[in-house]
This record gives sequence, C-alpha cells and structure tokens, in this order.
Amino acid sequence: MDESLEAHTGAEVAFAATGGGAAPSFIAGLLSSADTISRATSPGLPCSDDSDLDNKKRYRPRTFSYFRLLPFEVEEDAYRDTALHGILKNLYISLMAEDFSPGALHWTRELQGWLNLKFEMTRELRARLTLLYYHLALAPGLDSVSADRFSKMVITLTRKKHYLKPREDLTLDWRPLWKEIKGLVFPSETASHQGSRRRAQKHLLKLCIHANSYFDPRERRAMLDEFLPFFSTSDMSNAYIVVGLINNFVPTGPAPPTEPQSQPSDFVPTFFHLWSLMTRSKLFDICFIDIFSRMARDYLGCTYVPFSEYGIFTRDQSDLIFTAILRLTEIPVGQANSPYSSLDYSSGLGVYLDKDKKKYPVPYMIARWIAHSISPMCLGAENSIMSNLEGLMESIDTFFHPSNQGNWTSFLAQLTFFLTDIFVSRWNREQSGELDIPQERQISPELKKRFVLSLREVTFMGLFAKSSKVVNYYYSTLQGLAYLEPDLILPGALQRFYPSLQGLVEVHRTTSSLCGLQMIANIMSKQKGYRCHITALLALALPGIDANDLGKTQYTLNFIQSVAYSIPFASLIKDSDGFHDTSLAMGWVQGEMERMEREGQDVKMNYQEELSDQDEVNILRSSTAGFGEFVMALLGKVFALLENLPDASHLRTGSPEDNVINTLPAALTPLFASLSPELFDMALEKLAGFVSSHVVHQARDAMAWICNALCKVNPSKTLKVFLPMLIVNIRNEIDYNGAASDRSSGTEVLPRDRSLVWHVSILSMCVVHVGSEVLKYKKELYDIAQYMQAKCRGLPTIHISNYIHHLLLNLTHTYPLDNALYEPALVERGLDVDAWGRTTAPSELTILWHRPSPAEIQFALEIFESEVKTASQKIIDLMGEKPPVSSSGKNKEWSDELSRSLTALRLIISGISTLFDPNRASGESNGTAADADGDTMMEEDDDPLAELADDDELKRQFRYPAGYPLSPENPHYARLHQIREDVGRLLSHTHEYLNTHQQDDVACFTALYATYRTWITDVGIERSAHPLERLVRLYKADISPFKISGLRKVYSRPLLIKRADAYQLQRVKYNAAYRKKSELDKRLLLDLAQSCTSLYADVRRVAQNALDSSLKVLIGGRPLVIPVIMDAFRAALDTNDHDRIKGAMYTLLFSTLLKTLMRDWRFAPTMIRLYIDAAGVDKQSIQNLGSTAVYPLLDFGKPFEKMIIYDRSTVETIRPAEDCSATISRRNDFIKDRRRTVEEKKAELGLELTQKAKVSHWKIANRCSIFALNMCLRFDTIAPPEFIDLVANGAIDPHPGLRANFMSAFSSICTTIDMRAVYSHEYSNFLQEKEVENSKYQITVPSDHPEVTEKFLAQFERYDGNDYFVDNDYAGWLVWGKKITVSSADPKPFLAYDAVETAAREQIGKIVTEPWLRKCFEYLKQEPRDSSADRFRMQNVVPLMQIFDLMNYGVTTATFEDLVNLIKEVYGDGSDKHQHRATAEILGAMLTGSIDDPLEFREQVWGFAAPLMLKIIADDLTPDTLQYWMTCLHLTVDGKDPRRSRELVQALSAFRLDINSNAAFKESSKIQLLEFIINDAGWHFRHEKPVLEDFLKHLDHPYKTVREAMGRVIATIYRTRYHESFPNVTALLEQNKAASSIGLRAYKASGEFSATIKEVFDRLEKWRHERAPGQQTPSSYTSGSKTVLVWLDGMLSSQECCQLVSFFPDPFINQLLHMMDVKEDPELMKLAYHVYRHLPNIPFRSGEDEAFITALIRIGKTASSWHQRLRALVNMQVIYFRRLFLTQPKQRQMLFDAVGDMLSDPQLEVRDCASATLAGMIRCSPASIRNPIIHQLKERFELQLKQNPMPKKKVPGTDTPVDMHKQIVRRHAAVLGLGALIEAFPYATPPPRWMPEVLAYLATRTASDAGIVGKATKTVLSEFKKTRQDSWTVDQKYFTSEQLEDLEGVLWKSYFA
Repeated sequence: MDESLEAHTGAEVAFAATGGGAAPSFIAGLLSSADTISRATSPGLPCSDDSDLDNKKRYRPRTFSYFRLLPFEVEEDAYRDTALHGILKNLYISLMAEDFSPGALHWTRELQGWLNLKFEMTRELRARLTLLYYHLALAPGLDSVSADRFSKMVITLTRKKHYLKPREDLTLDWRPLWKEIKGLVFPSETASHQGSRRRAQKHLLKLCIHANSYFDPRERRAMLDEFLPFFSTSDMSNAYIVVGLINNFVPTGPAPPTEPQSQPSDFVPTFFHLWSLMTRSKLFDICFIDIFSRMARDYLGCTYVPFSEYGIFTRDQSDLIFTAILRLTEIPVGQANSPYSSLDYSSGLGVYLDKDKKKYPVPYMIARWIAHSISPMCLGAENSIMSNLEGLMESIDTFFHPSNQGNWTSFLAQLTFFLTDIFVSRWNREQSGELDIPQERQISPELKKRFVLSLREVTFMGLFAKSSKVVNYYYSTLQGLAYLEPDLILPGALQRFYPSLQGLVEVHRTTSSLCGLQMIANIMSKQKGYRCHITALLALALPGIDANDLGKTQYTLNFIQSVAYSIPFASLIKDSDGFHDTSLAMGWVQGEMERMEREGQDVKMNYQEELSDQDEVNILRSSTAGFGEFVMALLGKVFALLENLPDASHLRTGSPEDNVINTLPAALTPLFASLSPELFDMALEKLAGFVSSHVVHQARDAMAWICNALCKVNPSKTLKVFLPMLIVNIRNEIDYNGAASDRSSGTEVLPRDRSLVWHVSILSMCVVHVGSEVLKYKKELYDIAQYMQAKCRGLPTIHISNYIHHLLLNLTHTYPLDNALYEPALVERGLDVDAWGRTTAPSELTILWHRPSPAEIQFALEIFESEVKTASQKIIDLMGEKPPVSSSGKNKEWSDELSRSLTALRLIISGISTLFDPNRASGESNGTAADADGDTMMEEDDDPLAELADDDELKRQFRYPAGYPLSPENPHYARLHQIREDVGRLLSHTHEYLNTHQQDDVACFTALYATYRTWITDVGIERSAHPLERLVRLYKADISPFKISGLRKVYSRPLLIKRADAYQLQRVKYNAAYRKKSELDKRLLLDLAQSCTSLYADVRRVAQNALDSSLKVLIGGRPLVIPVIMDAFRAALDTNDHDRIKGAMYTLLFSTLLKTLMRDWRFAPTMIRLYIDAAGVDKQSIQNLGSTAVYPLLDFGKPFEKMIIYDRSTVETIRPAEDCSATISRRNDFIKDRRRTVEEKKAELGLELTQKAKVSHWKIANRCSIFALNMCLRFDTIAPPEFIDLVANGAIDPHPGLRANFMSAFSSICTTIDMRAVYSHEYSNFLQEKEVENSKYQITVPSDHPEVTEKFLAQFERYDGNDYFVDNDYAGWLVWGKKITVSSADPKPFLAYDAVETAAREQIGKIVTEPWLRKCFEYLKQEPRDSSADRFRMQNVVPLMQIFDLMNYGVTTATFEDLVNLIKEVYGDGSDKHQHRATAEILGAMLTGSIDDPLEFREQVWGFAAPLMLKIIADDLTPDTLQYWMTCLHLTVDGKDPRRSRELVQALSAFRLDINSNAAFKESSKIQLLEFIINDAGWHFRHEKPVLEDFLKHLDHPYKTVREAMGRVIATIYRTRYHESFPNVTALLEQNKAASSIGLRAYKASGEFSATIKEVFDRLEKWRHERAPGQQTPSSYTSGSKTVLVWLDGMLSSQECCQLVSFFPDPFINQLLHMMDVKEDPELMKLAYHVYRHLPNIPFRSGEDEAFITALIRIGKTASSWHQRLRALVNMQVIYFRRLFLTQPKQRQMLFDAVGDMLSDPQLEVRDCASATLAGMIRCSPASIRNPIIHQLKERFELQLKQNPMPKKKVPGTDTPVDMHKQIVRRHAAVLGLGALIEAFPYATPPPRWMPEVLAYLATRTASDAGIVGKATKTVLSEFKKTRQDSWTVDQKYFTSEQLEDLEGVLWKSYFA
C-alpha cells in the first residue's frame, strides 16, 4: 500500500488501489491516499534499453507501454513537449499578470490533464514546478480555493517517488508552511486579527503530511529547537500541539552522520520521554507509533545507523512500543476499564494536527513499524521484534475467533492485512532490486517462513468472521500469505475449504471458502501439486449457483472467474498418455481429501518432494478431461438460476439479484475466452439451443449479456449460429403471433410480446463489440430493423431502438476484439500444462483492436439516416394537423408514441456519438481548432464585469490524437453533422409544440429533455453512458484477486487489455471534454432554461438536470441562460406564482449556476435582489428553500483578493524563451480594471441594501444585512456612514434575530477599524503580519543562568512591581527557548488612528448614548427563547468589549459613570437568574476588555467591576447562577498571566474553609471558582501552599459537594506543580540520551509530596481505628476517605499518574481494600473500587511493578477478609496482560504460583475467581511462556487430585479423623485448576494435545464426586462441549475411543454424540 503504484490521478484515480475479496472497493477507499512510502532508498532499476531521456524523467521505467498499444498513431514526443511549453507559458503569463482565478487555475487544470495522459516531463522541470506551486499555495492574500488547488498540484507532482527523490531532486522549505500552521495552533504567538485570512486547516495539514518527506532531515534539529519550547502539560493542549507538529513536520529520514544530534540514538530517547509525559492518552500512542514506524521504514537502508534484531530501536524501546500496541487493540481484560482516560478531550487546537483515522489507519502504522523492523537478525536472537510479533499474535489469538466479536475485531483484521501487505511489498521490492538495502537486512526465506507462520492461525480463524467488512481483510491476507509461502498456507486452506464446499458445515463458512478460493486460485494454478486440486474444487463449487442463495451464487461465479483468468479450459490429454479420462485425478484428489481429514488442521503437504514431475503432470492432464462436463453443468446451473430469478423491473440497483446479473457476464467472459475450440462449440450449441427454445422474460437482460460474452470471444462462429436463428424467430413472432401489433401503453410488457422482446434483446447484445463481422449480415440486419420499425407498435419499440443503438456502437466505436488468455503465437504452438497460471508480460502484449472501417462507417450512416428519418417523420406527424393518434384521448397513446420516438432519437444519437466532431458541433465550419498560441480570452471577456465563474470555462488548447475516424473532407462527415443539426431543430420545435399544446404531459417532457441532454453532451464520446468510469470500475474489481503488493501488473492478458482500453477511452474523453456552443446549442439551452421554471415540478426537475449536464460540456453556456431564468424569477415574484418561484430558486441557487452568479457581476446584483425579495413570499416551502440557500451565499460580495504577495523570482523559473511582457501588462491592466469596476458595483449594491434594510420587514432586512455587511466592509474605507448608522442602531433592534445579526456586524466593523489601525492603514502590512508597535515584545532567556526557572517563577509570587506579564503557559515548562514573548505591564494608550478610522469611531461613539446602552442591557436581561441559549453568551460579550474600549478612550457619548449606574440597575437585587447572566456578560466584557489596557483605564474599570464580582461571588450565588460566573471568571483569567487579574486571584486564593459554616453550596462554589483559577494559571499559580494546608487539614469535611471540590483542587494543584525546564534543547536531548534509550523517567515524586501522602494515609488509618465497626452515620474516616479518593481519581486518570506509582504497594492497596469493606457506605465502596481498578492500568516504568505485584500477591494469600483476596485477583490478571512485554520472568512465575495457590482458598468465591483468572492469564500468554506453565500446572493439579482422595463416609469411631473439609477444598482446587487449563482455550480447534487426556482424567476421577467437586467437574465438561458444538465433528477425531466413552459416561449419551 505504501506505494499505490499506479495511483493515477483524475479520472483513473487509484487504478491499482489495493483490493481484497469480493468487495475490494472499501479497502481501496481506505488506502488510496494512505501514506506514500519514502523511496529515499529505492531508485529501482534504471532501464537499460531505453534512451537516456527516460532516466531524466523517472527512476523506474513504466511497466505498461500505453502509447505502443493504442490502435492509432499517437503524437510525437515533440508535440507533447510543445503542448507542455504552451501550458507553462500561459501559466507564467497568468501568474505574472496576477490572474490567479481563472487564469492560473485553468492552466493548472490543463497541466493536470497533460499529466493524466501519462506524459512525462523531466525531473528537473517537475521539481521546479513543485517548488513554484508550493510557494503559491502559501502566498499571502490568495483566496482559499486557488490555494487549495495549488497545494493539490504539489501533491500530484510529488505523489510518486519514482519521479522525484527527496533531497536529490527536490527539497522543500518547511518554514513558510510552519508560519501558516503556527498561526492556526498558536494564535497568541502571531500577529493579531489574522484569523480571517488563514487557510483551511485541512488543506494545510494535507500539504504538510505530503511535503514532509521532502523536508531536509538536516533541518530536524532546527525543527525540534522551534517546536519543543512550546511543550507543556500544564495547559495540555500545548502538549498535543507539539506532538502533532513533530508528527507532521519532523522528517523521519536519515540525516548525514556529520549533523549534530541528528541520529536516532540522539533524539529518540527524548521522544520516548515526551511520550511518558502524557501517559493514558490514545492520541499520543498513535502519534509516536506513527513517527517510529515511518522512521523504521526510512532507516531500513541506512547503513551508518546500527541495526539489530529490534531494527534501529533497542529492546526497551521495542517492548514499550509493543505494550502500546497491546493497549491500542483495546482488548478487554477481566474487569479492567480502558487503559486510556478522557485526556484526549483536552487536545484543544491540537485537534487541527490530527491525521484522519480513515486515511491513516492505526493498524497500518503498527504494521509498517513491525514489517520494516524485522530482518534475518531476528532469527538467532531469543528476543526480537519477530518473537514479539509471534507473542502478540499468540496472546490475543482468541480475539480473532468469529464467535468473539467486539470493538477489536476490525482493528485486528486490519492489522493482519497490513502486516501481510507491507511485508509482501517489501519482499517483492527487495527481490526486484528496487529496495536497495544491505544484504544482511534483506528478508531471508527462513524469516519469511516464520513471518507467515506467525499469522497463519489467526488468518484461518478470521476467514470465517461474521462481518463482511472484516472478512475482506482476511481474504487479502490469505492471498498475501499464500503468495509468500504456498506450502505453509495452501494445505491448511484446502483442509478447511473442502469440507465447507461439501456442505458439511454452516453456510457462512461456505461463502468464506469460496471467497478465499477466489483470492488464491491464481496462486494455486502456478504451484506444483496444488493446481491438480483446481478442477475438483470447481466441481465442488458448482452447487453454489443456487437461486435460493444469491450471495453464495455471486461468490461461486467470482471464484470461477478467478480460475478462468488463470488457466485454459482445455483438455490437455495427449494420445500418447496412457489414460483418457479423469479417473487418475479423481483417485488422487480423493486420497488427498482423506489424508487432510485424517491429519486435521496441521496437515502438511510437500508436493515438491512427494510427487515426481511426471506424475504431477499426468494427474493434472487427467483432471483436465473433466472440463467439458464442468462447462455443460455450469451452463445448466446458470440456466436454472435464470429461470428462477424474480422480475427485473421490480429490482432496485444494488440488490442481490442485480449483483448476480452483473456478475454473470463478468465471470463467463473469461471462461468462454479460455475454452478450447471443441468446448467452445459445445457451449455455443447449448446456449443457442436454450435461447431458441426458451423465453425467460425476467432474465432477458442477463441472458443477453451471456450471449454477448460468447459472441465477443469468437464473433464469426457465434454470429453464424445466432443471427439467422434470432432473425427468423423475430419475423415469426411478428407475422404469426401478432406481437407488438397494437399500441400498448404502460410499462409492463404484454405476455404476447415477451417472446419478441426476448429475441430482440438478445439480438441487440449479439451485435455489440463483435467488430466488422456484422458486415457479413449487413442486409439481414438492416432489413430486420426496417421490418420491425414498420410493423411494431407499443412498448417493444424501445427494445428495437436499443438494438439499433447497439449496432451503431459496434460499427463506430474503437474497442479491443481480443479476449484470449494467451498471445496468438503461444496458442498456435499449442497449449500444455505450462500454460497454467501463466501471465503475459506487459512488454510482450499485442492487442487486436476494432477500428471503424469505411464500409462500417458507410453502413452506420445508412442506418443512422433511415432511422432518424423514420423517427423524425413520426414526431412531425404526431405534431401535425391530423395526428395518426388523437392527442386528446384518455389513455396516453399520443404521449406514449411521441416519447418513444424521442427515445429512439436519443438512442440513435448516442450510438453514433463517436463520429460527431466536437469542433464541427460547435459551429466551426472547417473543424480546425483555434490557433494554439492565440490569446485565451473568452468571447464574453470584453465586459470587465464578467468575472469568469470557473477555470473550466476556458477552452482546451491542445488536443491529442484519439483515433477520430473521419476527416472533414469525407462526404459522410458533412452529411452526418447535417442530420444531427436537423434533429436538433426538430427537438426545439417539439419543445415549442409541447409548451403550447401539452403543458402537462410529463412523460413527453421527460423523454424530450433526456434527448436534449444526449444531443448536447454525446459529441465525440457517448458521455451519457459514462464508459470510462464503468470500465475502470470493472477493471478494479477484476484485478483484486491478482494484485500483489510490490509487483507491477502481473495480470492475465485480458486484464492488461482492459487497462489499454481504459487509456484509449481516456484520450477520447479528454478531447471531448468540453466544446464551444453553436447557434443551435444556444437555442436548445434557452429552451431548457425556459422549462426550468415550468409549472410542473416533474418537468422542472428533468429540465434542471438536463441543463446542468449540458452546461458542463458547453463553454460559456451559463451567462446565456442566467438572464432568462432571472427574468422568469422576477415575473413569478411579481405574480406570486409559487411553482415558478421554486423552479427559479432551485435552478439558480442549487445548481452549478450559483458559482457563476456569485462571481459574474453582470448578474449578481439582480440575483441578490431577487433572492432578498423572495423572503417576502408567504409560503413555508419557499421560506425553507431560502434559508437553506443562505449557507452557500454567505460569502457573497466579500472583496476579491486585493493583493497577493509572492516571489516573482520563483515564477521566473518557468519563464518561456519568448517575450510575453506586452501580454502580461495587457492582462494585468484588464484584471485591475475588472477588480475596480466590480468593487464599485459592490459598493453601490451595498448602499442600496442598506437603505432597503431600514424600511423593510425583518425577514427581508435580515438578508439585506448579511449581504450589505459583505459588500460595505472594506479594509480601505471601513464602511459607508449609512451602513455604520444602520448597524449601530440595529444592534438594539427589538427583533431578536435581527439584533443578533447586527450585533455581529457591529463587532466586525469595530474589528476592521482596529485591524486597519494596527497595520498602520496598509493592506500589505496586514498580509505580511507587520504590526505597529504594540505591548507585546520578546525578551532573551539567560539560559546559562543556573536559576533561570526559579527566578522566573518567583516573579509570579508578587503581584506588584512587574515590568512584564507572561501570558503563555509553555515558556520554560519543558525546555527554555532562546526568547519568550511577553507583554508590557504598563502599556501605552493606542492612538494611531487616521482620519478614516477616527471618523468611524466618532460616528459609533455618537450613537452609543446612555439610553442606547440601557436598551442594550435590557435586551441582555430578557429571558432567552430556548433553554439551550440560557448560558453566558460570547456573542454578546465581544461587541460590549469594543463599546467599553471606545468609552475608555472617551469617544462615546455615554460615560463611565452612566455605565456604573446602568450596571447597578441591571443587577438590581440579584434575585433573578437573568439579572445574573446579563451582569456576568457585562462584567466579563469590562474585565476581559480592559485587562491589557493602559493602567489608568484598567484601574478605573477593575476598581468598579472586580469588587462587584467578588461581592456577588461571596454572597449572591445560587446553583442556577454559578455557571454564568464560572464562565465569566474563566474568560477573564484563562490563557493570561494570573497577575493581570490580581484582584480576583488574590481574593479567591485567600479562601479558607469555614468548618462551622453550614452553607455547603457557598463553600463548594468558591472552591470550584478557585479550581478554575488554578487550572487556568497552571504552573504559574504560586500561592498554593496555604490553600493546600487548609484543605489537607479539613479532609473530613462533612459536606459532599465541598469534599469533591476540595479533592479536585488538591489534584489540580499537584498536577500543575510539575515542570522540567531544561536550559535548552541540547541539554534536553543529551540528558535523555544519557539516561537510557527510553529517556528520563518523568514525574518523580518529590520528598515533600511523599511526606504529605504518608501523613494523609496515616491520618486515615488512625480515623479508621476510631470508627466503630458497623457505624451507620458518616465519620471522619468515611468523609476523609472520599476526599482522598476524589483526589486520587483526578491524579490517576491524568498524565501525571506515574507520580503515585511508588505508593501503590503501600499505603494505597491496603487502604483502598479497607475502604471497600465499609458496607455501611456504598458510595465509599464504589469510589474506592473505581480508584482501585485504575492501578494496573497505570504505565509503570520497567522494574517498578515488582513491589506492586508482590503486594497484590501478599494480599491475595494472606488478607483476612475474603473480599480483599478476591479483589487482589482482579488486578493480577490486568497487570499481567497490560505488561505482557515488560514483566520479568520472575514476577510472571510469582503471579502464576500465587493464582495457583489461591485455587485452594477456603472461600468458594475466591476459588472460582482464581480459576477464571488463571484461565485468562494462560490464554493471554505467548506460547513460549504458555506451554511450560501448562505442563507444570497440569502435573501439579493431577498430583493434588491423587493426594487428596474424596473422603469416604465415616463409620463412627473406626478411623483417625482427617480434616475432611480441607481435603475437599484441595480436591476442588485441583479440579478448578485443570478446568482453567481447558477454559483457557475455548476456541482452539483442534484441541491441544494434552486436553483430551485432562478431560478424560476429570471425567473418570472426579465427575462422580458428591457436592461441589462433582458439580465443578460437570460444569467444566459441559462448557467445553458448548463451545465446541460447531467444530465437534473435527475435534472428536483427536480423542481416543476410550476417552470419548469416558466423556459420554458423564454427560448423557446424546449430548456428546
């Protein structure tokens, strides 16, 4: 997948997308864009025989010679280069003239078209173009549509690495892209007000991911210097952003060894350290696996980086990565919760840098890492990546079983698929030499074998999965593994598939087997021995064709198709052979099947040694004798299937029936093509016999397809049989049975006509794609056409037209006539067994094409002329004075007749469409194209208002030969086009007639407009049938079973021919893409436009669709139809004609016209006026339409780009030789002129709408305001006074909707004023982000100063005397950068306003008076309409901030005193929550807005607002109003230096608990506000000590809400204390490297913290003893415990959880278990259990888990309470599984021993749980651990059973009393232990060797025991049986008969039978 090798662009995107199974498209969709492999190391083989030129163009020669295989002469290379030169010249002119859209976009599209045709440019030019487009995509000022198209072009030019090698050919600079992305993710670091011109994040990210491989690895160190200082977990989003940046920017390829700190050993430890700083985050796991897996791929061939059995990684690193992989599978363990917590919700702006999981699946990244890290070095080592992969697969293998489904199913399926796919690709590319890597790292056969074995079992399980999406992955995996190691995979596959095909198991296994066979048939056909099975498998598959199970039918046909593409269906028995039938083969296959049944699933076959070559050839030859019978039986099955299909007219597309009908021809074409001549004759005879003697009406299409499949293979033989027979039958039907003799209306074919329709349908498919063979039957075919036209009426006439359409297609199209499996030369020599599985190399391919000969064209023209004449005459008669049928009759005969004639015309025209010349159809008489170098302006271009809608409106300049068969001199040429024009006129006439006489005749209009559409679009290619798209879809489906990663088009010959055909069609389509319009085209377009506003909805709909399709083909059609539709719209509005209004709105606003309308200012103003007027129409459906249309119109009227800043020297790199300066300046003047004119129009319209808004109804005013804002707001002039007036007064409009609109417009005006002032009134400054001196500046960090961090933090402790504030949180958290951005603590007033800005400010200021504010505040206080709006609303706060800013500078009429009084009024007594909400919004605006104002302003505002807010917080909060104030506080302090809000911070941090207060809400709400302050200030909050002391003192607070808030605050404080603060990046890298390969340990607990924990837990212990057991009331112990639990829960579920690891063994576990024992307080129990379950999910550092495991074991064995022992077990299994790759053998053994001992626990529940835990631990252990332990435990428990016999019933006084109870417990323990071994393998089929013995042992020894022992035994045995019901037939063979009898003795006979 890494190299979707031929991921063609445009029309054939992802031609070779990886597919799988019967439905490959979903994988293709998944992969088409997935990661491009870095071919830094893979130049491929230079092509020796080709010229030097090819090497300059690409590194790997093309596999497929597209040009050589075409059936016509193609252009010379020189012509292609001239075209390229022309395109680039025009591109240069456009760019230099600043004509980006449409100019540069149009030439970019032309360039894309040139590349799509497989033309090549030199690498050097390609690199220059890439640099140019990369530069343009990031040019400031360019609109986003153009920028996106340019960035797509970068991706197209660099998509495949065999064009440009990173660094050798092309290096991109990462800095311009970083500048753009930095603006997105760190807005505070970049200039202000830039949001409006930012590119869309998706486009930037896509460009970045793609450009990444072309960034220079030597820049890696510089990137880390740039990114790492932004890292901080104090504000978590910074951590996510930095890792996203590292993942998307930092190159993963090797840097030269001389670069400092650039080798993996230098920076990878730091990456691991960063990873450990954010544990419990899934996003971090994914990002780092992505980074490491790309590194593994890129370093594979790098010789100077050490490479070991762990690839370029170390063992520690590899173990950590595998542990993360295990976490990512999200496989559930016991009762554990997810290993991830909800941290990822805090990723903030980091979400912009997330890769799309669909395009970049996580399993793909994992697979890429594993597949590129394995090498033969893994073979000798005991531990290696390979052994870890084996361990991983063994430990999770039960999760692959079909019965065990869950969230993990799809993940595991993708993982196995990608592992195989990438491995196969690597193997193939190493073999071909394309991957140039050192010999010792190349995959060896031994390694390949081990790899296949590691995936074999899970693949066989997955093959039978229940979900079709999942199972498709496994089919492809099976194919890949079978390709690598046929001898390891095929025996097991056959062993499973044979019984399924014989119907011995359930149905879904059969379908899985058929799909599996489809994928491996091709591989089997090449393998000695295995190929002898193919005929037997075909025979077994036949019953799958069954009308009752269509799914199975389809898979059977797919399998047959796959075989037919691989082998010739010909008997290979020679006369000299001593056998003549299949008996030899049958006997052999029978023997093999018995052997498979005998040996079971581990069957081994080695045909290379078992069979001599001669024997194998004899068996194979013998097997081919049965082909004749097979083909006959198959046809019989197909006929039976067809007879039982339901009627096709009732089918929906995509139904199973539909799929089968489509699959039949696909499967039978290759089958017929591979038949030997004798078999072909048999098939022909059988088929012809069926066709002539049966009529299966509902299957006529399917039957016709089948006949076509046969005819295509050998036209001369088949037509000889079919045509005379069909023609005679058709005449008989018409003459003797009266078929089609009268006019039937309706859509059902009458029973009388069915036979006729059957024969005509088959006839039409027999004459298509059979070439010139039809000329032999010219007269018969022509006569029968005439005869049917003369005699037939009614519905069958459509089938007759269809026949003519097909015949014309056959005569005039270019297509391959070749379907043979082998080259003709090979067939002549005679086929033998070596032909099986043989493919044709693309270089040897020859193709027999059909090209229309003069005789065929002559014949086609005759048919065309006579048929058009007939149909036209009929139409003319029907519209005449005396029509043959009355048009007024009740039954719709007249309209049936007319619509059928129109349909006939449509089919005839599309049939001959390839003969129409697009130039001639455009009305150009001589048929030549315009001068290629001429100016490329459009005709309409003279009007400067015509801003072209789209670049596809420009004409194609260059055409390339595509085999057009006529020349303009040819007499047929003129005649043909003449007839076409006559038809066009007739259509227009029909349109007039229908509109006058039959306005409501929907059927006729539908037929008429379908014909219009065909007439306009089908010129040069039958566009309406989408031939290319269909062919490509079929080709993709057909190649999926043959596509092997890393091989190039190793397909059978018919598939290669399909590929050539697709290229041929692509050239035809390219030339016919669009054309100019002739007069007649214009007339027809206007007809359609007229009908788009018809009164009848159905007519409108058809006309709109036809118009849309037509406009896509005709250049400049849109400006022609728009005025017509707008006039109709205006008229409809005037007459209030609702239907026509709807028609016009749909046509203008919901079709491709909208784009033109929005950009073409000849029409735009009218359209907007109409749209606004439509708001006044009183009809709900029209109102709804209008409101939906608002979204695409939202940008209407915004300024076009004023200025684009780009580097002219970059454009100079493509400068043509000739001088273009005159053209450039002419074009540039035109563009500037156009911009100016359009802007004037906009300003006019803006004013007009402003006036209108003042006097109109609110609905209309609403729309006016939206567009007026877009047209009035400008950087240069801000906005006209009238508009400002409207908006400022509208902001207090009584209508809430209008008010909201005007409020946001008001805000936009204020922002524009500020923006203009900040960039000193110059737009270029805005684009270049050059701000006027503001209060932000940078200071240098004295990083060599040892106490830089302490000094930095000390500043935050004092509130006064600071020179500057630090608003960002990341400065110095992880590492100090060179500089940090700070803000002045004493900012100066901003007065740099010029006259324009001052005027606008003053105008607003005059409007903002005290009454204005009063009204505004009253509206804030209104109760919102719906409850969802009842929150603190930012959209109110922003405009208020701007008003208060004006007030501070004294611009407004209202004064600060007025404001103070108004606020007091608004708040009133504070009894109503709406008063609170309004006050919070106003105070929020005051506090936030003035926080960075000059001190005099700030003090004035804060002096009033802060005390008011604090008073409200202190006294007036209620649960209803708390939320408003929390948001207000958050808004004020978040993301800012806490010292800025010192009044609030000081007051709130001074909070102390009042233990006597009974106002729980008051206390808790203040703590919650304090939590906000600490959270928002993060590690800058330095006043935590007194708060902590106070809270820790009162842990046992009586109120729940207070306790919870306290717990969260304590957790928050401790979370934000941590920081690393390395002096610089060098130190960070060095210290991590020195620490270990996985970097430094993060989050060490400080001494102070440890002391606190110890003190708190000691206190809890003391309280525990003080609490009386059974006490029902809350006590200090229960209350204090809950506070501590909330605190621990907060810490354990966030990234710093490792800080607590050292306290797990003691005191945590003991205390938590005690808390869980307080039965009187269920809340405490639940909370404690929740925290307890966190513990094993915490990622311990290696070696730190020992104490924890020891503590768990201690409790499990010694705790006095059995509940505690039980809970110890719960965590044992989880920690065992989570740390599978990290736990040391010693601990592992301890865990197993402990669980084994706990089986003998005195308490029954503990014993049961221990048994389940033991089973789980065995199940999830790799085999190397699992097997010895099973052996050891089995011996231990069997011995225990022997030593503890069941006590006899005692005779009193005879015996010394044994402790009976203990003996029974020990016996029960042994049974449970053995039961656990069995339960550990619920799905293993066949059962492991030791299992039958254990089962029989239990059955004989303990099943008959009384009490719990016997019961436990029976449970074990019956569970075993229950999980084996499906596979019992297979499993029972592994038991001896004695063992089976023993089992049957326990559970009654029938159960185990």
